[in-house]
Amino acid sequence: MAKRGKKYRALAASYDVKAFYGLEDAVNILKKSEMKFDQTVELHFNLGVDPKHADQMVRGSVTLPHGTGKKIRILAFCKDNMVQAAIDAGADFAGGADMIEKISGGWLDFDAVVATPDMMALLGKIAKVLGPRGLMPSPKAGTVSPNLAQVIKELKAGRIQYRVDKGANVHTPVGKLSFEVSKIRENVLSVIDSVRKNKPQTSKGVYIKSLTLTATMTPSVRLDMALTR
Repeated sequence: MAKRGKKYRALAASYDVKAFYGLEDAVNILKKSEMKFDQTVELHFNLGVDPKHADQMVRGSVTLPHGTGKKIRILAFCKDNMVQAAIDAGADFAGGADMIEKISGGWLDFDAVVATPDMMALLGKIAKVLGPRGLMPSPKAGTVSPNLAQVIKELKAGRIQYRVDKGANVHTPVGKLSFEVSKIRENVLSVIDSVRKNKPQTSKGVYIKSLTLTATMTPSVRLDMALTR
């Protein structure tokens, strides 16, 4: 196991890593971390679902009230007559077969992908590239739509997508450590509310088993779920 840095160890020693904290206390603990860059704050769920079953997949999207603090590069798949509209709405790249060819050649300089419904058949060619990276457009995630302009604007404003992994975990950014405590709190609550609403009907027992908050270079802080409602 890799040895943790001095700052990491000092922060871990400043609080009880086995205790549960309210959201504001947890954020204030993370804010003690001193780094030369603005760290991303992340929320981690462990869910009481079995991702091996299709009817227990948890996937969705939510627009953070205060954004992520990160500039994202959006690739839009659409017909030629919609390319300019996608660019005007904020897409960094837009196209069809030309973009598929670039991706097939190894190009991946983007953070999110959206598409119109009529482009999905073409995207099958690069599904094995986009899928494992969580970039494949999906109607359920809200990234396949005839109204690309609206989707692009929402993503630029701070809409994030999440999906449960093989270990029944969900990991999602909720802002930057430089954000005010109240803004991180509101972002976190928005994500929690969205994940709760996406509880599969076939999921039995405890749905959200645990919640932790962390930043890029910090240990995790356990959240008291009774204080996240």
